[in-house]
Amino acid sequence: MRVLMFTGKGGVGKTSVSAATALRSADLGYRTMVLSTDPAHSLADSYELPIGNEPTLLAPNLWGQEIDLLHQMELHWGRVQEYISAVFVWRGMNDLVAEETSVLPGMEELASLMQITALAESGLYDVIVVDCAPTGATLQLLAFPELARWYLDKIIPFQKAAIKMAGPMLKRVMEVPLPDEGLFASIEDLVMQLHRVSNLLSDPAISSMRLVLNPEKMVVKEAQRALTYLSLYGYATDLVICNRMIPAAVSDSYFANWREIQARYRQFVEESFSPLPILDVPWFDDEVVGLTMLRRMGEALYGAQDPTISFYTGHSQEVRKNNGVYQLRLPLPFVEKSDIKLTRSLHDELIVRIGNWKRNIALPRVLAGLPVRGARYEEGDLVVYFQAAQAAPAGNGLTNGGR
Repeated sequence: MRVLMFTGKGGVGKTSVSAATALRSADLGYRTMVLSTDPAHSLADSYELPIGNEPTLLAPNLWGQEIDLLHQMELHWGRVQEYISAVFVWRGMNDLVAEETSVLPGMEELASLMQITALAESGLYDVIVVDCAPTGATLQLLAFPELARWYLDKIIPFQKAAIKMAGPMLKRVMEVPLPDEGLFASIEDLVMQLHRVSNLLSDPAISSMRLVLNPEKMVVKEAQRALTYLSLYGYATDLVICNRMIPAAVSDSYFANWREIQARYRQFVEESFSPLPILDVPWFDDEVVGLTMLRRMGEALYGAQDPTISFYTGHSQEVRKNNGVYQLRLPLPFVEKSDIKLTRSLHDELIVRIGNWKRNIALPRVLAGLPVRGARYEEGDLVVYFQAAQAAPAGNGLTNGGR
């Protein structure tokens, strides 16, 4: 089972690359599903075939689907949404406005991830290809399960206990709608769903992120940031795809300067993303829509290679021990040491902040009870030191807080 997720800056051609990869996979005999997490679905335009909210056969071994977000939200969030809406109505909000407001930010994205998980667990497909939304939305999408799961794990048990103690009095005095056992059961089911989503997408043997870019400065810089944040959340990236390379055979002088610019940034891509493999896709002489052109793109991109293989396998998180000092290593490429802020929470978690992004890392059991002695940024890795014995403290190169 393989899940291949393609992301990149808007306009770089990731939908075409996703569609071509899925078609190439199907032509090789894999039962392949292709879908999009972008609310503005464009896969149907790419294939020039209708795609509905149920799996639609597009070619032999190839199905497409446009996720019905309303149905997915009702399935996974309906009971909770009903309760939130009831509280808003109790506070005097109009029924219709309360229903709309009860859809919390991120729930549509979460519905997309849950559908990917359901398809992967169905056993009906060998490969799932996901055309993701542009980079920023994709990073929010992939960060959401961990953030939501943290909230549900930490806050809901406390609220459940508080409701049991104070609920009868609140209901009698204030007539406030109170959550029942069915609601908490729905939330607990949602937590389990989030665990399954995270386990699926963070397993490098199953899921791979693939960055699509054009050889242009702004696009490459955004791809670098995307790789940093994907690494922060533990998602494996196995391939970089450099799309719309002007072929050397194009001799028109108008394109001479563009070829020079592309060559310069193509070298920069090579230097920046190594050791990740980088594959090129030429700028075709016709619009890449329809099965014929998508097959051309798939063949030009992968050649004789199987598009479903893991093109690169690297560590996402590693624990080492040396002279009584444990090291937790996290790969965080393309980031300055001064941008990393490190704190330790009361819940035996490590909080890593880079700019506006934050990750709560649940520490392995072997590290949970040990004090943090320091941290350094070494060769693209954030290395956090934990004191296990009476060994000399490691040097402190980053901001870190105690308990």
